[in-house]
Amino acid sequence: MAVIAFIGLGNMGSGMAVNLVKAGHEVRGFDLNQDAVAVFSGQGGKAASSVLEAVSGVDAVVTMLPAGKHVRGIYEGEEGIIAHVKPDAILMDCSTIDVDSARAVGEAAATAGIKFVDAPVSGGVAAAEGGTLTFMVGGPESAFEAARPYLEKMGKAVIRAGDAGAGQAAKICNNMLLGIHMIGTCEAFALAQKLGLDPQRFFDISSKASGQNWSMTSYCPVPGPVPAAPSNRGYKPGFAAPMMLKDLRLALETAQSADAAIPLGAHAERLYTLFTESGGNEKDFSGIIEMIAANRTE
Repeated sequence: MAVIAFIGLGNMGSGMAVNLVKAGHEVRGFDLNQDAVAVFSGQGGKAASSVLEAVSGVDAVVTMLPAGKHVRGIYEGEEGIIAHVKPDAILMDCSTIDVDSARAVGEAAATAGIKFVDAPVSGGVAAAEGGTLTFMVGGPESAFEAARPYLEKMGKAVIRAGDAGAGQAAKICNNMLLGIHMIGTCEAFALAQKLGLDPQRFFDISSKASGQNWSMTSYCPVPGPVPAAPSNRGYKPGFAAPMMLKDLRLALETAQSADAAIPLGAHAERLYTLFTESGGNEKDFSGIIEMIAANRTE
């Protein structure tokens, strides 16, 4: 089995790292939050006191970090991961970041002769813990093939989107669509209830009709129809609203640089900004139904 460094043991990274441990790998975990490292150590991982200690001599590195500046900061430069790993190591960044940052790290790795992929994920915390994530991967074919055995231990689908940055492009587009779908689903349920329809009856109908979508059938924003959905536990985050807002803002930035029109994506960003600023910052992104149902959309 391989020796893997896992950097970033937050809500998503912790479950992903544990699945690599369960697969029989030796996994060295590092996070600025020492409590997270201690929890990981208690689940069979090895605690590392620094990034460089974690990556020294490993076969693979996985990172799960908040933003592009963190990813570039940890990979690039004389003290970065690229300068301190074995030449045959495979580097996998699973963060959701801007396309330009992903391409910059990919180019830096290629210049050093190191294999690197950007491999953002879809599925949320439950999928991270259950090993059922979808990975959208950008990078050369050879890097993709080197990364695939590790990613498959953490996900149900590992799909190459294209060259460096393509994984991030796919993730940005996918999550913009998810945000739009969720708002539309919330609007439909809120209107249905005001028209006197029982939510379960409406779900039974629409989930089998042309309005069917993932936000409805897997993550229903009203309590009842989908027992595992956050709506049944007070909208405790599976995918937190601020994370959706982050992804929508990435979509806006990317669309501007690509001269692409995203009117619904832009409106979704405005609604999630209002939601997070009016008490939804600690709720799941499906909790926006509470704001919509209360007619608080301006």
